[in-house]
Amino acid sequence: MLQNKLKNKNIILASGSPRRHELLKELGVNFSIKVKEIEETYNTELKGAEITNYLCKEKAAAFTNEVFENDIIITADTIVWHNNKALEKPKNAAEAIQMLQELSGKKHKVFSSICIKTKNSEHIISDVTSVSFKELSLKEIEFYVENYQPFDKAGAYGIQEWIGLIGVTQIEGSYFNVMGLPVHKLYEELIKL
Repeated sequence: MLQNKLKNKNIILASGSPRRHELLKELGVNFSIKVKEIEETYNTELKGAEITNYLCKEKAAAFTNEVFENDIIITADTIVWHNNKALEKPKNAAEAIQMLQELSGKKHKVFSSICIKTKNSEHIISDVTSVSFKELSLKEIEFYVENYQPFDKAGAYGIQEWIGLIGVTQIEGSYFNVMGLPVHKLYEELIKL
């Protein structure tokens, strides 16, 4: 359905995330991948979705002079929000363990934003999901970090991986948003184009 609607469009996903690639493919969209590295810094006064909105807009801005008539650039950003701060990608195993210990036995929020940029427009959508973890033992956390190396994941975990299978007790909102792409909202936007 969507493929038909977008058949004359050149969809570019500006993300290196294998999860986002997989989800967009599952949506039935033909796309290419083009990633531009940007400095992912933001004003520390920004909170929750303000951060992801800002960062996905910055990622789209990197394409400003390269958007042609039939192009649709899709950028995305995801953060884990806990105790009034953003947990981003851990730099090493120690940081990953510390993040998971922080999330253990508690509820946190996952914010994802998408920027859809065309030659003449730019639109940002965001979503939020609440995720609850059981009390994770240090052994479970260390096993996960050692075997799954979650260094490319906000909050040091992938809900679709082992830690999600054994640790997530409740989720309110979109599961795919936690994976990094609120596909239900992206679909609604793309179908309008």
